[in-house]
Amino acid sequence: MAVAYGCIFVISLLLLPLYFTCVRKHQSETWLFVLFLSISIVDLGYLLISLSKTVKFALWANKIAYLGQVFVPLCMFMLIFKLCGFSYKKKFVGVLIGLAVAMYAVVFTTGWLDWYYVSAVLERGKGGVYLVKEYGVLHPMNLIYVISYFVAMLVVISISLRCNKGEGQKLAGLMLVVVLGNIAMWVVEKIISWNFEMLAISYLMSEVVFLFVYIVLQDYIRIKNMTQESARVIVVDTLSRAEKLQAVLSALPAETTLSQRQMDVLEGIIDGKSRKEIAANLCLSENTVKMHTSSLYKLLGVSSRDEVFALLKKA
Repeated sequence: MAVAYGCIFVISLLLLPLYFTCVRKHQSETWLFVLFLSISIVDLGYLLISLSKTVKFALWANKIAYLGQVFVPLCMFMLIFKLCGFSYKKKFVGVLIGLAVAMYAVVFTTGWLDWYYVSAVLERGKGGVYLVKEYGVLHPMNLIYVISYFVAMLVVISISLRCNKGEGQKLAGLMLVVVLGNIAMWVVEKIISWNFEMLAISYLMSEVVFLFVYIVLQDYIRIKNMTQESARVIVVDTLSRAEKLQAVLSALPAETTLSQRQMDVLEGIIDGKSRKEIAANLCLSENTVKMHTSSLYKLLGVSSRDEVFALLKKA
């Protein structure tokens, strides 16, 4: 069992640099990074439990696992929420993070208070070491916490499937498969007595699917900036970057061409990057980017980003 947990932990660690090489260099997605980090923490906790020699050490390892586990459903929900094209307020995120912290605070009392675990002992089986726990009165909070997130994910996906068409609907369908897979693994683990945490496998599979989605849809994902109180929403387009560039360039007057810098700025706009991000990527000042943007808009006969994206609808 320790070997299996060790392999899963190593794989989860290897997925972290993949995020930076395959996703982060194109666009920043904080929730995806936090998901990867949280799953690595969960897997580390499971590994440490399987290597435990004392109950005290195992309980601390269990707390490490829960530190990641309370944030995994939160991250998955936020990723699904954004990929399905919904916006949200910062206060909404604050409430969810507060609930995760409160849930972890209850778990953290184990060893001192009997709210979550009344008692815990180490047992050794053929597969290795595992904790046998007697649950306390507050343990059902975790059940409610997880089920609430599963229900919320299914509701968001259902709305997206009903309201979206084309690529957006296919993406929502893929998210549905991810959620149902996690639910199935979680239910099986609750029904059948396992000494092995099957969630370690389902979490890892979810990581791979989300990474796959962001890599495959790299040219199809644009980030729409909302108001200051809102988050940045992911919008899935049906055109690749090359097709989008061609659609915008076709709006130029005859025999008019763009400079290399104007092309660089246009690519940044199409990718949904902010002026600050474009400036950082091109090693320019924001004022210089603003100047190139203004000249670009003048050539295209538009006055805003929304009008640039409106050109894509004609493609």
